[in-house]
Amino acid sequence: MYWAAHFISTIFSSFSSYFCTFVVLIEFSFSFVSTVDTFWPFEMTQDCSTIQLIDWDGVFDISAVDKFIKKVNLIQCGLSYAVVSIMGPQSSGKSTLLNHLFQTNFKEMDAFTGRCQTTKGIWLAKCADIEPSTLVMDMEGTDGRERGQDNTAFEKQSALFALAISDVVLINIWCHDIGREHAANKPLLKTVFQVMMRLFSPRKITMMFVIRDKTKTPFETLKSILSDDIQKIWDGVPKPDAHIDTPLSDFFTVEIMALSSYEEKEEDFKQQVASLKQRFSNSIAPGGLAGDRRGVIPASAFSFSSQQIWKTIKENKDLDLPSHKVMVAHVRCEEIADEMLAAFNADVSWLKLKEASHNSLEEKSGKKISHIIGIYISGYDKEVLYFDESVKGAKRVQLETKLLQLVEPVYQSILEKLCSNILDDFKKALEQELDSGKEFALISNSCTELFMSRFDDGCADAEIEQAKWDSSKFNKKLKGDIEAHVTSVRSAKLAELSVLYEAKIKIALEETVGVLLDSADIDTWPSIRKLLQREMNIVVSELSSSLSTFDIDQEIGDKKISDLEAYARSVVESKAKQEASRALIRMKDRFSLLFNRDADSMPRIWTRKEDIRAITKNARSSSLKLLSVLAAIRLDDHTDNIEKALSTALLEQSKKNRVSKNLTIDPLATRSWEEVDPSKTLITPFQCKSLWRQFMAETEYNVTQAIAAQESNIRSNSRIPPAWAILAILVLGFNEFMALLRNPLYLGAAFVILLLAKAIWIQLDITSDFQNGTLSGLLSLSTKFIPTTMNLLRRLVDEGNRPASPDSENSKHTTDSAKTPSSSSL
Repeated sequence: MYWAAHFISTIFSSFSSYFCTFVVLIEFSFSFVSTVDTFWPFEMTQDCSTIQLIDWDGVFDISAVDKFIKKVNLIQCGLSYAVVSIMGPQSSGKSTLLNHLFQTNFKEMDAFTGRCQTTKGIWLAKCADIEPSTLVMDMEGTDGRERGQDNTAFEKQSALFALAISDVVLINIWCHDIGREHAANKPLLKTVFQVMMRLFSPRKITMMFVIRDKTKTPFETLKSILSDDIQKIWDGVPKPDAHIDTPLSDFFTVEIMALSSYEEKEEDFKQQVASLKQRFSNSIAPGGLAGDRRGVIPASAFSFSSQQIWKTIKENKDLDLPSHKVMVAHVRCEEIADEMLAAFNADVSWLKLKEASHNSLEEKSGKKISHIIGIYISGYDKEVLYFDESVKGAKRVQLETKLLQLVEPVYQSILEKLCSNILDDFKKALEQELDSGKEFALISNSCTELFMSRFDDGCADAEIEQAKWDSSKFNKKLKGDIEAHVTSVRSAKLAELSVLYEAKIKIALEETVGVLLDSADIDTWPSIRKLLQREMNIVVSELSSSLSTFDIDQEIGDKKISDLEAYARSVVESKAKQEASRALIRMKDRFSLLFNRDADSMPRIWTRKEDIRAITKNARSSSLKLLSVLAAIRLDDHTDNIEKALSTALLEQSKKNRVSKNLTIDPLATRSWEEVDPSKTLITPFQCKSLWRQFMAETEYNVTQAIAAQESNIRSNSRIPPAWAILAILVLGFNEFMALLRNPLYLGAAFVILLLAKAIWIQLDITSDFQNGTLSGLLSLSTKFIPTTMNLLRRLVDEGNRPASPDSENSKHTTDSAKTPSSSSL
């Protein structure tokens, strides 16, 4: 027996290194009460408070335990419960003691049928009249012949199981076995002590030795012998380095008591048991039999904990109670946390808030969500009240983290929606305020402060109490969006101002500049510069006053003003370019105006008095001045020699003798003007020369026509021929004249031909046709002469064929009267 116990002790010593790995890998879930009733392998009392926890074969009855816990309402006890177990030799009266001590109904041995094994496996019952709730385990007796001498594994396993889950362990010893080796369960105690020594942080257990059938030997003597044996066992147990000097009292509270024989002194036995029972009342109170509660498992985890402890023992692994307690707390707390998480996900209020967050803002949504989270956190706290503090605290943090992970997208959605709504409201409010005509800076600042304050209020309303999330990111984003919108609106307003003042400056400059350029004299560009400066001063003053209401940087304001100045210059330059592109037309118009009209703007009549050469020179000089004015932009007060160069090259050059031995260089054969920036050049020297040639060619016709008209006018106004012409006529036409005098018929024919010629002259209006030149006059007469002559002859024929009337004399008189003015007109 001794070597078997030593072998078991060695086996349990080797398993300690594997238990930590087991704790990490184990993942279990509670097995709840089955909905289908199963067979109960024991004889129950009427209150169903006794079950077989572990059967003969070492099978843990999970279903029975769950029903038992539900029956006795153990879960409601929390930590207010105690577990008492008893171990000892077979047929030593363990069940009898428990039934008398706790009013249980464990099966007792029938003395009349012989001494045999009565309790098989491990049984569990609940005391009926002891507070707090006390669970009692009746263990299978040791040293039974039914299992044999070599089959002591169940004895060791059940002893370790009782040690692991019990607060008080009763060890039943026959009085006459004190001092013996095996009968006193010394090998079993060695195993128990050795396992307890390997515990990482063992809880203190009350070990009460109950001496049965006390003899005449004094109790103090028995107590002394038993105490010495217990101390020797403790001292002989190998200890780890951490517990070499650890006293027995750190692991066990050892108590010894004696009871009289139940068969011989039944009354004394019952009185002693009743006295002992008092000690189990309030056993979990400080100083009670089960006062050390460091390793207690919550009642809700009793089934799971017992099952896992037995499984660990069956798998030949050492038992680490604190680690097991932590493991149980981990598993159970995690299950409770998962239940709360699942319940939260199915919560109707939460789902409504979640759905509403995508569509609209719910009032006090943060408080509502915080309240829902608080309900499930509180539910978790209530469920895990009695589990390990560190574990339940860690799992609580995990649960809260998971809940907040579910809530965070909704919270962000709420803040995003809040930002969107605030931004939309801000845009509308800003637009309405701006329509009222108030200053932009004042409106934008007040609106920004107002709506950022609303956002802060909305964030406070959406705040989750458990999270303490920082909304500064959304605050920063909203502020950035508002500032971006303000900047955008400001830019739009400034652009509108720029357009407004650009329109003003364009209206003020464009037409006036066109008139000044059209006049084209020596003061044209100085006048344009003065006009530009004057209008810019007016517009810049107005623009500066408008910009002051926008609270913008001085740099931006200066840029706006400089842009407006640049635009004003561009208006002038654009107009100058436009006029320059029409330079030839302008020059021709200028020439035509000065050449064809006098100082009073009346059309010229090219009489002998008109000096065509001087008029032509003056008109060409004025046109050349116009060309010089349009040749370059002169907004900067810099002098240039464009007019002089053009005058020298185009006007004076014609007077010079071009036949020279020395070759001269054409000053206009370049593409740039001296002292003029190429970017300011509108018409290059070469283009000026080309335009002048075209101008001269197209105006030459006007000069020729004027000369012809003058000559025609001179001829038409000369009534008396020269003396030499008269003398020549008299000399050369004397014979013809005498012939006419001798023959009156010739004189009448000549008179008729003269009248016809005069009539044709008047009808053709020859004088006006020849005013435009000889060639044009001839062409005009060639087209009109024959039709006019035929028309005149037809009229004469019609007059001759008209029948004579009674008043022929009167008609003749009228005809003669009609002919008289014609003759006078001729």
